[in-house]
Parts: sequence; C-alpha cells; structure tokens
Amino acid sequence: MTEYLLEARARVLHDLDACRMADAAAVSALEAALSQRGWWVSQWPDGAPYVVGLVAQDVQDALLDAGSRWPRCGACDEVAEHSLGVEPELGDDPHWVCTESGLEVARLGALRAPQQTG
Repeated sequence: MTEYLLEARARVLHDLDACRMADAAAVSALEAALSQRGWWVSQWPDGAPYVVGLVAQDVQDALLDAGSRWPRCGACDEVAEHSLGVEPELGDDPHWVCTESGLEVARLGALRAPQQTG
C-alpha cells in the first residue's frame, strides 16, 4: 500500500511543479493529504489504487481553500479562468480534465509546464 502513496506523492508533486506551484504551502497540503489518505488506505486496502486521484483532489481542495486555483486550464478556448478536475473521481488511471469543455488534458502526473511567450 505504501507504493500507492509514494506514487501519489510523485505524480501530484510533478504536476504542482509543472504549474510552478510546488511552494511550501502546496507541499504541506500534499503531505497532509498523504497522511490522511494513508489512514484511509489502512482502513480500506482495496481502495489503494484510487489514492492517487484522491490525493490530487485533496490538494486541489486545500489550495482552493487557501485562495489558489490549481491546476488552471490552458487547454481550451474558454476565456474565464477555470481549473482542471480529476476524472474519474474514484477510479484508477486518473486524468486532468477541463471542467468547462470536458477535454482530457493529461494523465495525472503528466502535466506539462505552460509555454513561455515573448
């Protein structure tokens, strides 16, 4: 079960870093989510394959509560700022999906850094 938590940490940290949001507050939110989900997995071992997506959602919620939107969508033509969501919400092989268009953007842990302009 530890391997699922380590995978969740690596994939979420990659995506935070790709969005240039891997600061102390975000990493603390990630560590808190891992701690909470570690207990959750110990109570429901069959849920271990789903922990990656759940940790990402936990971090996303914590950052939103702190006033940060992560990850921001840059994949669609929608003008209003909006986030990506994790789909499936409870399933294996989670992906980041645009909450406005439904466009699948990247596998969780595979976001790319935004292109620099200018």
